[in-house]
Amino acid sequence: MEDVLKLLKESQYGFLATVSNGKPKVRPFGFMFEEEGKLYFCTNSKKDVYKQLISLPYIEYTVTSKDMVTVRISGEVIFCEDIDKKEKVLNTYESIKSGYKSAGNPIFKVFYIEHGTATISDFLGQLPKKIEF
Repeated sequence: MEDVLKLLKESQYGFLATVSNGKPKVRPFGFMFEEEGKLYFCTNSKKDVYKQLISLPYIEYTVTSKDMVTVRISGEVIFCEDIDKKEKVLNTYESIKSGYKSAGNPIFKVFYIEHGTATISDFLGQLPKKIEF
């Protein structure tokens, strides 16, 4: 998991894929933090991505480093109403805090990936490395 976290932290934003009306939908998205083997993200309940995650709670998320090492993460999304987790996001990212103001904001949603698989690959001919979490 250390290799996965290094890549996620190196690239502040990646791309999150969901499904909408049976078609893939990809958008830039930020990784928030890792805790107890869970990768946390956040969104807004008024956004289409939230509705897509509620409807079909499986995603893929990917980032690529400046050295062209890619991690692709897939798994099930679990929404979390834990105020401590929401506070951690708000206290880590000022831009998110300025938008949502408080962890109690009802549209502020935090989720993590459950039953995840991360695949690390590069363009140097190495075999991909899979990590279950």
